[in-house]
Amino acid sequence: MTAGPIATHCPYCSLQCGISLASRDDGTIELTGRDDPINRGVLCIKGANAAELLGHPERLGTPLVRDGRGGPLLPASWDEALDRVVAAIRTAQARHGPDAVGCFGGGGLTNEKAYQLGKFARVALRTSNIDYNGRFCMSSAAAAGTRAFGVDRGMPFPFADIPEADVVLLVGSNPADTMPPAMRFFADGRERGALHVVVDPRRTATAELAHRHLQPVPNTDLSLANGMLHIAVREGLVDKSYVAARTTGFDAVRRAVRSDWPDRVERTTGVSVAEMTETVRALATARTAMILTARGVEQHADGTDTTQAWINLALALGLPGRGAGSGWGTVTGQGNGQGGREHGQKADQLPGYRKLANPADRAHVAAVWGVDADELPGPGVSAYELLDRLGTDAGVRVLLVAASNPVVSAPNASHVAERLDALDFLVVTDFFLSETAQRADVVLPTTQWAEEDGTMTNPEGRVLLRRKAVEAPAGVRGDLEILRALADRLGRGEYFPTDPREVYAELGRASSGGTADYAGITHDRLAAGEELFWPCPTPTHPGTPRMFLESFPTADGRARFVPVTPRPAPERPDADFPYLLTTGRSRGHYQSGTQTRRSPSLQHAEPEAYVELHPELAGVIGVVDRARVRLSTPRGSVVLRARLTPGIRRDTVFVPFHWGGASGVNALTSAALDPTSRMPEFKTCPVAVEPADAHPGDERAPTGSSAALPS
Repeated sequence: MTAGPIATHCPYCSLQCGISLASRDDGTIELTGRDDPINRGVLCIKGANAAELLGHPERLGTPLVRDGRGGPLLPASWDEALDRVVAAIRTAQARHGPDAVGCFGGGGLTNEKAYQLGKFARVALRTSNIDYNGRFCMSSAAAAGTRAFGVDRGMPFPFADIPEADVVLLVGSNPADTMPPAMRFFADGRERGALHVVVDPRRTATAELAHRHLQPVPNTDLSLANGMLHIAVREGLVDKSYVAARTTGFDAVRRAVRSDWPDRVERTTGVSVAEMTETVRALATARTAMILTARGVEQHADGTDTTQAWINLALALGLPGRGAGSGWGTVTGQGNGQGGREHGQKADQLPGYRKLANPADRAHVAAVWGVDADELPGPGVSAYELLDRLGTDAGVRVLLVAASNPVVSAPNASHVAERLDALDFLVVTDFFLSETAQRADVVLPTTQWAEEDGTMTNPEGRVLLRRKAVEAPAGVRGDLEILRALADRLGRGEYFPTDPREVYAELGRASSGGTADYAGITHDRLAAGEELFWPCPTPTHPGTPRMFLESFPTADGRARFVPVTPRPAPERPDADFPYLLTTGRSRGHYQSGTQTRRSPSLQHAEPEAYVELHPELAGVIGVVDRARVRLSTPRGSVVLRARLTPGIRRDTVFVPFHWGGASGVNALTSAALDPTSRMPEFKTCPVAVEPADAHPGDERAPTGSSAALPS
């Protein structure tokens, strides 16, 4: 290990809490929280045990290649593995064209690696087919924020503003479980006397701490937001001077919510008129107030419009850009969910939020890259659409997957597994043999978080320097090295440096002048301890912790109201599937579980998947706590242990999505897509719930799912 302790950041959620790593005398690694602006030394159970994965016995240490179609994965040299990959790429593109090869990235990649992967797709492969798993997480909020404000920065103000808010409305978010260190900001606000309101179908740990819990029917948030805006208009609570001076489009929205009568909204959502009215009055009359949304709002086939409805309410009350303690924001979830979506992994984007379809943007980035703008491919399709077409004449035949596990994390996951199996060739870079890697033709072992330098960007737009603290095992390479080695074999190696500092400097030039401008944020400034938020256009610029104070980055400097109305859900409960299934994260695990299910401490704390049921629903179907329960949708079924809790709605069941195989709940979820963001409908689908022994011998495990990983 490098001389320590080394100050770096946690590998898990978007908070990127500050940690220190140091060597003990016995050769093990000590991990402690440090006094960072976000966590102040506090860590959650995941972060506190992150070092358990360093030196883990299941760590991949050599490339693996499949011995024939359907044969086992066997160790191979790097040259053999890379040569196989390039041969497959050349064959597919010779037969089917450049778009026959695609890349699927991840929101956990550093900014440097996310940037380089997007560049690799467009310069080395010359394919339009690249997208990433962030499309499954933040894309609806990104689309709504861009449409309303002209920019997508999850939180256009720092976490430190949360305690300054006299009222906080938190919609579809459970940070007490998903990012516990963030709760100190909410606790500080409550101690100061702030009012906190949580909107969630479950009485989560976060809802337990709030002053008020609104518990709507899943997938009715848009109606709820419109109903609250109707109340604001009716009671004269709209900030008319703000609306006139800083926004456009309010009249159309005011007309659109006329039909959202509070009593009608109460029947739709289950939230009483009194609760709605009290919440709107509190937001409107507070000195400072903010509305925060998250995945519960966004992971729907109308997630962009639903997010927009809450933005409309925030704008009507004059919150965005008012100053410290007020605004609208979305709480990003993935480790580099913010930075990972800024620099070119999305199908339609170039670095700095530039657009592939914009000639000026193409020309700027092509000049930085040293290529002709005409060489760059056009926009591709979104993540699920890319996966849905794998192995078809119109789709990708060779896929490179980096830092993602779509066999567990994608909607309709059994179908995705089948499409992966239909590929001519699958390549996965990872440090463990994930469920997706188990299906690969070549697996390339890559470095972990503590074994490399790079930057991450948290939900505030704060750029953080993650430092190398541990040497990687012999035989393992970083993603930047892997991309360079592939590019060398494809005759484009000179475009792909491997030093993270050099890649980051190029990223800064490519993003310069763009919406997410990193040009003034350097490794050196970050290493010196500067707290820097984008946009930061020059080396002397202080960064922008709070946006919108004077204007919005739109053509006329005004924020946009957009009228939105509820649409029928893609699937609705019926006699066969009478209840509603919703999914999310748990306290003990993270994302697809590839890392956390291998942590002995986390696996002990939460060893298996489960389903939350209200006791009354359990009584109706005849099961008790810890009984095995079968959940079925038109796409398959899974059997899980029941956890009875009065904190969930009687018509709703909840399952965390961190497990694969026979416990993989995403095999049941719908692939209906939001028309704007292309976000899948993760949060709501009709489900049948019954005792597991209702049909003895019929487990009906999801087709195409791999076996569960060993603990």
